[in-house]
Amino acid sequence: MSMNILLLNAGSSSIKYQVLDMTDERVLATGLIQKIGGAGSTLEHTVGGEEFSLAQDFADHTEALAAMTAMFDAHGPEMSEIRAVGHRTVHGGDRFDHTVLITDEVIQTLVDLSPLAPLHNPPGITAIRAAQAVLPGVPHVAVFDTAFFAHLPAEAYTYAIDRETAQRLKIRRYGFHGTSHNYVSHTVAETLGRPYEDLKMIVLHLGNGASVSAIKDGKPIETSMGLTPLQGLMMGTRSGDIDPGVHAYLYRSGLSMDEIDTLLNKKSGLLGLAGVNDMRDVSDKAATGDPDAQLALDVYVHRLVSYIGSYIALLNGVDAVAFTAGVGENAANIRELVISRLDNLGFHLDPERNAVRSKEPRLISTDDSPVKVLVVPTNEELQMAREVKEVVAG
Repeated sequence: MSMNILLLNAGSSSIKYQVLDMTDERVLATGLIQKIGGAGSTLEHTVGGEEFSLAQDFADHTEALAAMTAMFDAHGPEMSEIRAVGHRTVHGGDRFDHTVLITDEVIQTLVDLSPLAPLHNPPGITAIRAAQAVLPGVPHVAVFDTAFFAHLPAEAYTYAIDRETAQRLKIRRYGFHGTSHNYVSHTVAETLGRPYEDLKMIVLHLGNGASVSAIKDGKPIETSMGLTPLQGLMMGTRSGDIDPGVHAYLYRSGLSMDEIDTLLNKKSGLLGLAGVNDMRDVSDKAATGDPDAQLALDVYVHRLVSYIGSYIALLNGVDAVAFTAGVGENAANIRELVISRLDNLGFHLDPERNAVRSKEPRLISTDDSPVKVLVVPTNEELQMAREVKEVVAG
């Protein structure tokens, strides 16, 4: 009997989906619905290597998901074989430290937590309700981006601000990309043939959004993102770490809070320095001698090396470092620039291994490198599906 799980990743105007058969962890179908609630909505559905598309305006997530089920009925896989639906849920605050079965109480808690993630949780809630309406006969499960970091040490998650204010407004470091860090860190242990609990690891999730985690004794002890995904590394359009006083300075200079938020989240990072937010474009521009692109690369690498160095200190040594996500998996030049600055700390890169492009986990350090350096393609959907299967199985 099949164990098909439908995974939904909803934004305010889009839904990404994937169906996996968890009897053997095969991907059966993938899809993307865009421009929900506006003109020019589209649905792209891939199953069995064939691509199908639909151009039809969807007024809301319910209409979009109804169109998705119609696409399933027409081209497969069978909706009747869906055993559970997993929902990527960005922010679980301090209320959810693991994947949970969605109930009315869970949805209300997500509503209560929405001020912590006003751009992400509300559309996620909308999609949950829409999916429950379209698929009422199967369990729905919430998988939280923040859950992996829910039990960081207090010394890591605490901000040094007034305690009463922090407690009242739930201000602390939460961390994000937890599903990816969870999957990659366990894959590192499997690839090296080492017990997960015995490894000191640093995971670098480098995509348009970027974060780093330190894992010791089988538990994360630090991560770069904070109350929001803005803190930490320099990213595609996010500034990452910045003097908190800059916010007040910009406000006093005439920018509104919304304008400041947009500046730091959508107009900064690689885009702000180089004019483009794709690392391939930044690298190409730097190679032609563009000084702005070169500075963007220098700042990007500087931040990475700084975080790695500080996390080595927190871990009191490190056994392995893994690169993952779009930049981490594909930008050999970034990996080389980072690792070359860590040679005296036991990082020795093998240039030939680093140049290999593969969808498989792989070692890119030399055989005698004291610190093992790996590239591990992330698979957040598979990690989500595994967690959903576990919850449904009870």
